[in-house]
Amino acid sequence: MSERQKTMAWAGGAILLLVLAFLTAPRGIIPDAFLDKGEAFFPEFTDPNLATTLEVIEFDEETAAARAFKVTFNQGRWTIPSHHDYPADGKDRLSKTAAGVIDIRKDDFRSNSVADHEACGVIDPLDQTVTTLKGRGKRVTIKGESDQVLADLIIGTALEGRENLRFVRIPDQKTVYLARIDIDISTSFEDWIERNLLQVNQRDIQQIILKDYSINERTGTINQRDVVIFDRTDDTWNANGMSSNQEVDSTKINDLLRAIEELPIVGVRPKPEGLSQNLSRSEEESTISSADVLSLQNKGYYFTRDRNLVSNEGELEVGTSQGVIYTLRFGEILYGTGDTVTAGTDTSKEDEAESGPGENRYLFISTSFDPKQFPEPAQPGSTDFLNKSEEDWTDSDRENKELKDKHDEWQQKMTVGQELSNQLNARFADWYYVISSSSFDKVHLKRSDLIKRKET
Repeated sequence: MSERQKTMAWAGGAILLLVLAFLTAPRGIIPDAFLDKGEAFFPEFTDPNLATTLEVIEFDEETAAARAFKVTFNQGRWTIPSHHDYPADGKDRLSKTAAGVIDIRKDDFRSNSVADHEACGVIDPLDQTVTTLKGRGKRVTIKGESDQVLADLIIGTALEGRENLRFVRIPDQKTVYLARIDIDISTSFEDWIERNLLQVNQRDIQQIILKDYSINERTGTINQRDVVIFDRTDDTWNANGMSSNQEVDSTKINDLLRAIEELPIVGVRPKPEGLSQNLSRSEEESTISSADVLSLQNKGYYFTRDRNLVSNEGELEVGTSQGVIYTLRFGEILYGTGDTVTAGTDTSKEDEAESGPGENRYLFISTSFDPKQFPEPAQPGSTDFLNKSEEDWTDSDRENKELKDKHDEWQQKMTVGQELSNQLNARFADWYYVISSSSFDKVHLKRSDLIKRKET
């Protein structure tokens, strides 16, 4: 056999060995968990507008209890069930949250072991079979009509150094994934409500009245210390009781106007059913039970002998160019933090408990309409001009037309103002509000806070 033939034989043998090695070598098995990498967690959920309920459950390690926050569409309106079904401005935020959940994808497989759930922070906060308090995630559930579950996820801790990458698991499944989470799933009460509580523009405020008084709770009488009336003429404010060398501090009054316009709330409580909408007087005394009176008193509100409602920290009245008068009554200090402040309890015993920081206060809001702000103009002596063409009008017809236009304009202002007051009262009627101590300090002022000596 020639050298060339020997070389070819050796090469053929080598190739044969390579083929046999390839055919007999053990093959790598790709785990099924890697096969769905990049897929959406809920591929059938594609329309965020189908979402009608968002529930977020978090676990509080200090109290060893799960905390639920829920927003839902119920009987034609958005409400927050955990806060006495308070109205929520939730549709836009919910649809944005739903859209963010739709976009969450299985970016990377992490583990198929239950033993890793604690380290990844994806233990179900509702799981009572697990004894550990650590490693529990945030469970986010989105539902549509008829409580159909559209998405249900447990969001865990962030990957170290990558805050937008979090460990994620579907409840009742072991597999843990890494997923990019770019949405703010808020459980803050303030984020889900109408922030413009009073719905007033500071440019429309024409009058402010500070009522500084105290209450003798035993006799129900009022010790009126001062009543300060501020009136606006164009951009200039004046107050009653000022001496010739005093003036309204423009900076301080503007700060007050801004605080009124932007007044935020941090919590709500339902009012007793027997109270009338404007709350300045009870129209039917029999509808207010002793339990209702006790509820009011626990929050710092009292009826005087002549059935006027007063508050232990005085009042602030705000009059607008629409003829609407807001009355803000400042009540008791509210103690506590978290849900104790935002949602509270229904029992007077717990309302009276002085535990935790007293950094909030009850606020009672009502409105009324002041028709005297719009004096009625003269009415036309005749409306015959309505049955004539304009070229046939007499001087008297033109005068009557002008009078009618002014009277119609007056009537429109009266209607708009009254309807606005009614709408606001319907909004405020059922609720005690809670404001922070900082907000209280901005709107609960005295004469000396707003009046200064004239600059020479």
